[in-house]
Amino acid sequence: MITFRTNMGDFSIELDFDKAPITAANFLQYARDDFYTGTIFHRVINGFMVQGGGMDSEMREKTTRDSIENEADNGLKNEIGTLAMARTGEPHSASSQFFVNVGDNGFLNHSGKNQQGWGYAVFGKVVDGMDVIENIKGVKTGNSGYHSDVPAEAIEITETVVGDAYADR
Repeated sequence: MITFRTNMGDFSIELDFDKAPITAANFLQYARDDFYTGTIFHRVINGFMVQGGGMDSEMREKTTRDSIENEADNGLKNEIGTLAMARTGEPHSASSQFFVNVGDNGFLNHSGKNQQGWGYAVFGKVVDGMDVIENIKGVKTGNSGYHSDVPAEAIEITETVVGDAYADR
């Protein structure tokens, strides 16, 4: 497990190396590098998702490694409590940003290897602390520069703890 300590509480995730090996390995490396500590959940839409893993508290995007291949065709679904990679309109543009689904978002699932069908790669799930995610999804949001759905008060990842289960990965 990987535990994220935030200023709203802790939640833990489990990665799916069997169905999303590239994405899980990429995410684990960011966690090991302590990349996520000091980032915020910068986009929160109740009923949809909470997104983080790329911006600091000043809404500055952190420098990331190269993008990874989109593994959304792995059979995993964008359901409540799952983690998926955020990306731009380019299907293979995900790097560090992720989101936790707080709704069943079937429209984000892979439907074909084309621009409209690639979807968003699910690579893990929340296994403890879903109540924290539930609290995050309900915060007051507004605009910050050209960003919308930004929490009025920063929700920061204050520590990232990689569990022993991933020691050999």
